[in-house]
Parts: sequence; structure tokens; C-alpha cells
Amino acid sequence: MSLRVHAILPDTRAEGPGNRFCVWVQGCDRRCPGCAAPYTWDMEGGQPMAVDDLLRQLEERAEQDPLLEGVTFLGGEPFLQAGPLARVAQRAHELGLSVFCFSGRTIEELRASNDPEVAELLAQVDVLADGPYVQELRSFDRPWVGSSNQRFHFLTQRYDPQTFLARGNMVEVRIRPDGTMQVNGMARF
Repeated sequence: MSLRVHAILPDTRAEGPGNRFCVWVQGCDRRCPGCAAPYTWDMEGGQPMAVDDLLRQLEERAEQDPLLEGVTFLGGEPFLQAGPLARVAQRAHELGLSVFCFSGRTIEELRASNDPEVAELLAQVDVLADGPYVQELRSFDRPWVGSSNQRFHFLTQRYDPQTFLARGNMVEVRIRPDGTMQVNGMARF
């Protein structure tokens, strides 16, 4: 089993609560105008990765960082690769980690799809941020989402909604050994 991955950031605090292992999947069929990650749209872009290789990276990270809080799936559209991500999410839970997932689809669309892999991933998600990015509704008033139509669904009791949404947005900047910069997160500049 494999999936297409745009990038993995094994240690971030800008893509969900606490220290997180973040997976940007490759491929999106929504293509929202003004999207912060249009480079993740191409269904053939990114790199193919075996789920077992991704699981090894996650397990190594969890072993290295006892304070690792969870995994975050974003992209691209994670639910286009729901089956492989459900397996990763299941392993994350076995490791005691939370699962935070973004989708350009609404929870109603996901449930109505009647796709067993979508249902399997939804069953593993602690918090879902749903809905397309709408440029005209751009807002940084809540953490992690970019437009006011996007919603948070607390699908398990893992997080208290008030505490979860109380933190502000942040951006992380990393300078790679080759001198290029990597920026992730969200904030008003």
C-alpha cells in the first residue's frame, strides 16, 4: 500500500496542538482559488511512498520525542488517499498520538460519499477541519484554518474544543542546509 506525499515535517508546532508529525499529501481536485498550497494539487506530483516507510518514520519520531502529541494530515486533499492514511492514523492512535486532519470537503460530503475508506479514516480522526478555502471569507481569527466557513469537528473526546481553539496562529521558518527556506503554518502578516 502506498500514497503520494508532497512533504513530511516530522517536528512542527504550527500544524496543530503540541509537537506534531505532519504529512502533506499530494493531489487535490478542489483547487480553491487563493489556496495556500497550490503546489499540492497535481495528482501526479510529489513522491510515491510506501505506507510502511511512512509508519517507520512516525514510529522513529515517536520514539525520539516522548512529547510528540500527534499527527496532522493536510495537503492536497487527504481524503483522496483515505485508505493509506487510515492505516497511518490507526498506528498513530496505537502509539498514543492524536490525529488532526484537514479536508476541503465538508463532513457531510465525506459521510455521504459512502466510501468505506473515507469512513475508515473519519473513524480514526480526533479533530477534522472541514470545508473549502473561500478567498472572500479569508480570516485568521481561528487557528489553522484560513477562511471563516471552515469548521472544526471534534470526533472524539481527545480535545476540549475551547482549549483547542484558544491558541493563536503561528508560522515556522526553517533554513535548510542548502540555504533554502521552508515556511509552514498560518498567520496574518
